[in-house]
Amino acid sequence: MCHLQHPHILQLYTYFHDHKRIYLVLEYAFLGQMYTELRRLGRFSEARSATYIYQLCDALMYCHRMKVIHRDIKPENLLLGFHQELKLSDFGWAVHAPSLRRRTLCGTIDYLAPEMVAGVSHDERVDHWTVGILCYEMLCGKPPFEHPNTQDTYACIKTVKYTFPPVITPMAQDMISKILQRYPTDRLSLEGIISHPWIQNFANKTSFHSIVKPRPRS
Repeated sequence: MCHLQHPHILQLYTYFHDHKRIYLVLEYAFLGQMYTELRRLGRFSEARSATYIYQLCDALMYCHRMKVIHRDIKPENLLLGFHQELKLSDFGWAVHAPSLRRRTLCGTIDYLAPEMVAGVSHDERVDHWTVGILCYEMLCGKPPFEHPNTQDTYACIKTVKYTFPPVITPMAQDMISKILQRYPTDRLSLEGIISHPWIQNFANKTSFHSIVKPRPRS
């Protein structure tokens, strides 16, 4: 994924290998995994959550324009830079799909979209679904379809059966419920997410495109 260059995507500079291993030279994410920070705090504020969702959508819109579907968005795969800015990482399940239609079941159970659980073809809108799951988890500390039994998790995902805890405000609930739609065509688009009133009210929308200086040519 060396060709992906975006302020909110962890940069893969180069790679090399020997007879045993492949080595990746990656951008350094100073503050580590979002997962660690989320477990430490329990949940994030609306302002912090909305800012991360805004930055993630910006990165995903770029990926989708490049015909890349990530397919494994979760707190463990989101890193934080020096200024707490989001860095999308771990493209191990990502696919470059010019047709943007795939059938492979992949990703993390709690974040799987209904069409992936059902085993039918999917497109870039599986990433839209995971944005909704991530937003829910950031705001209350756990994903909406989490169950001890895997089959119960699958059943709730397929029927989109979940509830909102009181800590998630009505405006955030409105956005999440518009993303977590069973049918991909009904889901809020990435553009729709970043223009939603909850994002507009709470996110710090400073564009890193305007403040990150390009690296000098060697």
